[in-house]
Amino acid sequence: MNPRRLISLAALIVVVALAVIPTLTQGADDATSPGAGTTVTAPADERDADFVADSVFSDLPPVETTRLPPEAIDTLSLIATDGPFPFDRDDLIFENREGLLPDRSIGHYREYTVITPGENDRGARRIVAGIDGELYYTADHYASFQEIVSE
Repeated sequence: MNPRRLISLAALIVVVALAVIPTLTQGADDATSPGAGTTVTAPADERDADFVADSVFSDLPPVETTRLPPEAIDTLSLIATDGPFPFDRDDLIFENREGLLPDRSIGHYREYTVITPGENDRGARRIVAGIDGELYYTADHYASFQEIVSE
């Protein structure tokens, strides 16, 4: 399968999960609430602040999609639909020169801008996507990364 297709598919799964999870967690007190044996998840701000799902692809600290800034969710949606991307440097190969992501061959990772409100340029926030479906977030222009995980 085309590497860009795999990246798009992984991002689409994250975006769909973000759209579906809130509908599954609403209405716990009304007549349409889930039946016995159904797990209802509390909104992110009501959960234990120390809970974070496990990383899948790396030893990097994980970040749940619900804890990303809204602009990162917008970027994941653009990745899932193959753009159009707001900057010329989006969807280009990320070479991992800093060596913070798992070591993979050149071409494995692609980078995407996460718009920073108030910035006149691309800002420092990015999502880096790998062809195996892995997604990483950096808020400090590659000085550190978190692996994006679903709940």
